[in-house]
Amino acid sequence: MTSIDDLFKKPNAPGKRKIEPLTDPEKVYKSAKISANSDAKQPRASSVEDDDGEEAGPQLPPESEEEDYGPDDEEGRFFGSGLDEGTKDAMDYLDEQDGEETFIPEKIDSSWLKKTALNFEKRIAKNAELRGKYEEEPQKFMGSESDLDDDIKALSILSEHSELYAEFAKLGSAAKLVSLLSHENTDIAIDAIEIISELTDEDVEAEQEQWDALVDGLMEADILDLLTQNFDRFDETNDSDRSGVYHALGVIEHLISRPKMAETIGETTKLLPWLVSRIQVKEARLGQNKQYAAEILSIILQSSDSTRKRFLELDGVDTLLTILAAYRKRDPQKDSEEEEYVENLFDALTCVVDEPEGKAKFVEAEGVELCLIMLKEGKMSKARALTVLDHALADRTDTSGDVCQKLVEAEGLKRIFSLFMKKNDSSTNEHLLGIFSSLLKSLPGSSAQRIRTLAKFMEKDYEKISKTIVLRRDYATRLAAVDQRIKREQTNLDLADREAMEDEWFSRRLDAGLFCLQTVDVILAWLVAEDDGAKKKIQELLAKRNETLADVKRTIQGQIDQIHVSDRAEEGALKDMLQTLLSFL
Repeated sequence: MTSIDDLFKKPNAPGKRKIEPLTDPEKVYKSAKISANSDAKQPRASSVEDDDGEEAGPQLPPESEEEDYGPDDEEGRFFGSGLDEGTKDAMDYLDEQDGEETFIPEKIDSSWLKKTALNFEKRIAKNAELRGKYEEEPQKFMGSESDLDDDIKALSILSEHSELYAEFAKLGSAAKLVSLLSHENTDIAIDAIEIISELTDEDVEAEQEQWDALVDGLMEADILDLLTQNFDRFDETNDSDRSGVYHALGVIEHLISRPKMAETIGETTKLLPWLVSRIQVKEARLGQNKQYAAEILSIILQSSDSTRKRFLELDGVDTLLTILAAYRKRDPQKDSEEEEYVENLFDALTCVVDEPEGKAKFVEAEGVELCLIMLKEGKMSKARALTVLDHALADRTDTSGDVCQKLVEAEGLKRIFSLFMKKNDSSTNEHLLGIFSSLLKSLPGSSAQRIRTLAKFMEKDYEKISKTIVLRRDYATRLAAVDQRIKREQTNLDLADREAMEDEWFSRRLDAGLFCLQTVDVILAWLVAEDDGAKKKIQELLAKRNETLADVKRTIQGQIDQIHVSDRAEEGALKDMLQTLLSFL
């Protein structure tokens, strides 16, 4: 697979040095044997003397004066250095001067920044002037464009000096850099985007205040609108433009790491419609930008209810289901960009079905049926589809009851309970228990769908209840061990330290299975309230570990104590339901 570095090289990256042509060794050999005026066919006489008695060949070297040989000519094989005394003295002087020269790096400080900012502004102004004056003669302004390009790339050094970020924004340079996103030459715009991405990258060692100062400067210059406009003018069939889209998405990813920024982007820009459109583009091989668009979409949908509602207005649920339908049986290649793309789309769908409007759209677009097909035939999609169903059935509003009824009508009970009886990982069991809890909470009391659900728990000598009790023991055992450790820690702490540790301890209890234990006991409480036979079976199974319904009651009471009084109607309804269940225990 082509690496990111190969796809997105900087435009000014030097090409590979070409190797110089090699000399033919055969010719070298021949030239050593044959002089310019000799005849290759006539062998030279072997005698070292000519006919007149004089010696042939080069003159012999002088008889042994060591200083006549070069410093490296210890054996007298060469005839000196070939340099006269004047030349040798001159070269010695140059060597001494070279040794005295030291490289002094330029100091990157406030003075440097002011000078750089002034030159940068002049470059932009000069290029704009020449472009306006010689609009029909590009050769007359291309030189200034090249200079501007160099100045943009030179700003890269700021990423190593984040202490200058605030001043960079204060001088107006950040705004000037953003203004280049609308430059007529898309290469200039792409370079500016790339530098902004580099300056805002999470790997930059900048304090939060420094980073915020830079981002504020970028936002005041309308960077979001300009980035979105570039998405429309970039042609991704061109390598450079494709690189521009990638870096622009990178800038957006960096910006939405700031609290509330994702909400702002989702609600006030044209980015969301572009993302919905981009994830649908058909490609012979899924590209990096398509995957990146899905990732950004997933992130901003988690930001706020209003962003998700806007997404629903764009037929977002139907779009996601249409794309994901292709993976109901086929798995993307493991650890590939396509696999990450599919996971991001599932994450986006999971966020959306938490909303009441999202649940309604999910039912309308036959999302329940698609997820059930994935549970039956999918591999990678099976676990993700189960997560979506768990969130879609969750009883946040009355709309969840419609999803629950649709699941039963689509004959989903057989698939769900069959999966429950298999050996599953902890995540799968957690989602299955969540689905059972939602069904018992949301299905109307006298409906056929509720009766069918209860019948599934009772069939085959209550085997589903037996499996539920087994899971309860596992969660209770793990939680008890953690509670013991926490209790020992509490003995050495005063009241203030205990209050400081409350969140940490609660997190550890959740990791040990507190939420799953609470979900199991709510399911058992519903079954006790609904059926005498189920109540008797539950009491019998609990007694095998010296437990009673009082243990179940204690867990539910603990869950009630965790619910804080608020204006959210769903929390009040949950508290009322749990208190009603306590009366049956």
